[in-house]
Amino acid sequence: MAPRPRARRRWGRFPTTADIGIWARGSSPSELFEALGLGLFALITDLRTVRVRAERAVSASGDDPVSLAVAYLGELLLLQQTEGFLARDIEVRTLGTPPTALVARVQGEPFDPGRHPARMEVKAITLHAARVDLGNGRARLIVDI
Repeated sequence: MAPRPRARRRWGRFPTTADIGIWARGSSPSELFEALGLGLFALITDLRTVRVRAERAVSASGDDPVSLAVAYLGELLLLQQTEGFLARDIEVRTLGTPPTALVARVQGEPFDPGRHPARMEVKAITLHAARVDLGNGRARLIVDI
């Protein structure tokens, strides 16, 4: 039997009163967290301009899936702010049921102003109105810009 094709990860953004939100979908917790991470980087630049030239490891933990999502996006944001690193692809392995920890392989490259358009500066990830519904493979988080 041929393997089933991998479901396409999806993410986007939604407006809020003063900040911006990220929504994501995934057919598994790992795919959901991968989509959230790519959604974060899509706010920062056009992902189509990012090449896979380097790899970084990121880990995060939380008391529940919501706090895990906030901690994970916070670690990705820290990577971007300290190293200028932009992700093109993210592979996540979640730990626990429901997940309370994860490890991620982040592939991409450092920001190059000649090739990467600067879309917006993300300052922080907030807990305000954060939702992670693992059963339906959906998440929504608000980021401070």
